[in-house]
Amino acid sequence: MQRIAVLGANGRMGLALIRLIAASDRAVLAGALTEPGHATVGRDAGQLAGLDSLGVALTDQLEMALADCDVAIDFTAPAATARHAQACTVRRCGLVVGTTGLGAVELAALKSAAGSIAVLYSRNMSIGITVLTELVRQAVRLLGPGFDAEISEAHHRAKKDAPSGTALQLGEALAEARAQKLADVAVYDRSGLNAGRPAQAIGFASVRAGAVVGDHTVLLASDEEVLELTHRATDRALFARGALRAAAWLADRPAGLYSMQDVLGLSAR
Repeated sequence: MQRIAVLGANGRMGLALIRLIAASDRAVLAGALTEPGHATVGRDAGQLAGLDSLGVALTDQLEMALADCDVAIDFTAPAATARHAQACTVRRCGLVVGTTGLGAVELAALKSAAGSIAVLYSRNMSIGITVLTELVRQAVRLLGPGFDAEISEAHHRAKKDAPSGTALQLGEALAEARAQKLADVAVYDRSGLNAGRPAQAIGFASVRAGAVVGDHTVLLASDEEVLELTHRATDRALFARGALRAAAWLADRPAGLYSMQDVLGLSAR
């Protein structure tokens, strides 16, 4: 039984993880972290998730949440990433990070931790998105030059970052397949009279509305044909399920920085 600590246990993803762990015959909830002073401190994690008691109380003490775990799964906020990575390094437990919007400082903290522990980071824990990313690489290579590229994404009204981390992941895969750097060809805004398409541009469009879980489409268009590759998330549980699969895969891995590509055997390692 893999002992898992959920960081961000009172959030939507945290609660989804608790439900899946409770239903698993291969994992057990070993810790549950919430924000300092949050009203859920002391609540039973199972009852908070609408289940029977699991005997694990939410805590706002990181060290306590990690005290008896094999791996921690982190769906919190970028500001907490470095602290969580350092604590897992001290505790010598694995770390799965699904937090979006990480910057250079947070990524550096994960790389540093990966020198001592197994760390898996992905901007989208969906197995389907991992497959889509690989399909985009293959499509660009097989189609060759002469195809314009556009990436569109839609999420719920409360999502803060745009484009989504997943859209950027798809853009990076597309640019890599073209032997480009995304920063050199990305177009994030079109307005006014100068909205034409630069050569080799990769355009992004974002929609924020309602309760959309997450839609992503990569459009590749030539003068004669259009190819669209689309992934649509219909239930947030898929991200939690992917994170649990990642945590199980991470068991007994040597120190290093891994991704969902590694989980599916798509990496060149």
